Amino acid sequence: MSELFPPNLDAPRFSRALKAFASVVGSQWVLSSEEDRASYVDPYALGDGLNHAASAAVAPASAEEVQALVRLANEHKVPLWPTARGKNLGYGWAAPAMPGTVVLDLGRMDRILDVDVKFGHCLVEPGVGFYDLYNFLRENDIPLWMSLPGNAWGSVMGNALERGLGYTPYGDHAAKICGMEVVTPTGDLLRTGMGAMAGSKTWQAYQHGFGPSWDQAFVQSNFGVVTKMGLWLMPEPEMTLRAKIELPQADDIGWAIDELHQLRLNNVVDHNFVFGNYLHDAAVLSQRSEWYDGKGALPDAIADKMMKHYDIGWWRFSLGIYGHEGIVRAKEQLIRKALEPHLGKPIEFEEWHRGEPLDRAAARAPSATALQIVNWWGGRGGHMGFSPVMPPDGALARKTFRAMKARFEEHGLDYYTSFTMGHRHINNVNILLYDRDDADMVSRAGKLFHTLIGDAKAAGFGEYRTHLDFMDPVSKSFDFNGGALGRFNESVKNAIDPNGIIAPGKNGIWPAPYKTIGTGDPA
Repeated sequence: MSELFPPNLDAPRFSRALKAFASVVGSQWVLSSEEDRASYVDPYALGDGLNHAASAAVAPASAEEVQALVRLANEHKVPLWPTARGKNLGYGWAAPAMPGTVVLDLGRMDRILDVDVKFGHCLVEPGVGFYDLYNFLRENDIPLWMSLPGNAWGSVMGNALERGLGYTPYGDHAAKICGMEVVTPTGDLLRTGMGAMAGSKTWQAYQHGFGPSWDQAFVQSNFGVVTKMGLWLMPEPEMTLRAKIELPQADDIGWAIDELHQLRLNNVVDHNFVFGNYLHDAAVLSQRSEWYDGKGALPDAIADKMMKHYDIGWWRFSLGIYGHEGIVRAKEQLIRKALEPHLGKPIEFEEWHRGEPLDRAAARAPSATALQIVNWWGGRGGHMGFSPVMPPDGALARKTFRAMKARFEEHGLDYYTSFTMGHRHINNVNILLYDRDDADMVSRAGKLFHTLIGDAKAAGFGEYRTHLDFMDPVSKSFDFNGGALGRFNESVKNAIDPNGIIAPGKNGIWPAPYKTIGTGDPA
């Protein structure tokens, strides 16, 4: 990697800034060697990832150190990119949107500050990972369950701030945030909601406060650095039922979405769940070369072989029922009534009762198994998600997946897709799998992504989250009234962060000092 500096700084000025940072955290926590900087480059990037290369990283151990660093960053005009554990897989890793930005690595701040058993909430720092919190709850016999994403390698806080999802009734992680501590772009320290009162006893109990509620303004934004977060946890239920359900035909997605939407809307099913196509299993359990070595996307006949080999359907989803036994049994009957006539057979539920050993059927342990999909093509594998949000309509889902499949095939990529069922929406998560050592494939993946953005915009659907490379075009697709939301975001940014210190370019929000820079496009 060649030497890199923040925009508008030369080597002497940048060196002075790093020395100032070292006076706060110690020289060992200012990471500026070539090897250090390489560790923050996105390993799944389309291309070499150096269009988002960091100039250095600095790793504070406390909120007070974050404050001091932000003040010095303002003094020296050095932009900072906060990252919790740097595991934002498929969305940019720990890399900054703007090349030359210094990564503010919060991984050393890894304390579980409080878990309140009676009231069901916790308070954590950015570096607390899903494994950390899960183990803490189990080792201390705390009867609270946490919600886990599909790949649980990252930060509890970071996942919530990016609107990550799990698959229990508490799976909308951003919605379970209750109270934050935030370092502002000028180095001030505030607490949101009821925490704005010194000595507050209800900081993690009430999600609002007095006046405007700011917690969600710090989600997917660059308005501050979150150093503590309250999160609600799920009380251990009396029992659970869980079932994996296979849908044999591709078009089964239509009736399934419609039936399950009604169950979800009426809280018979009270958690998000995923309809994944056959490649969800095949890409974890095997590599493409074991099935097909031809050019272009996988033929349907090969897909049929995979489904037969693994005894899976075109789609699979898992349902859970949680709570008191009487409620669980009543919900079970409603689910059977809605789904079994279509399935033509009884649903097989797996039971768990309080006091029995915890297993994957009841309280799933953290896992990174899903990450195996990056090995699908061989070489240096990569993945990236395109995830538009749509109404939960079966006919629409069927039409959308057919159109998406055709687009993947046009670009010679294998169609890995899913629909996440929310309370009043579906999120069509399409994973682009590619071999980073195949320049042509990488180019096709980038072109496909741009095509999908245009297709979704034309249909009236937008992404909920995206990779660094595509933050600007996705942001621009939210264009009501000439992009009024983007103008408002940038007005707020410029008012509270006049030097553009915190995460310039995050989700297309560019502060005035860097407005003309942009991020480029490797595709």
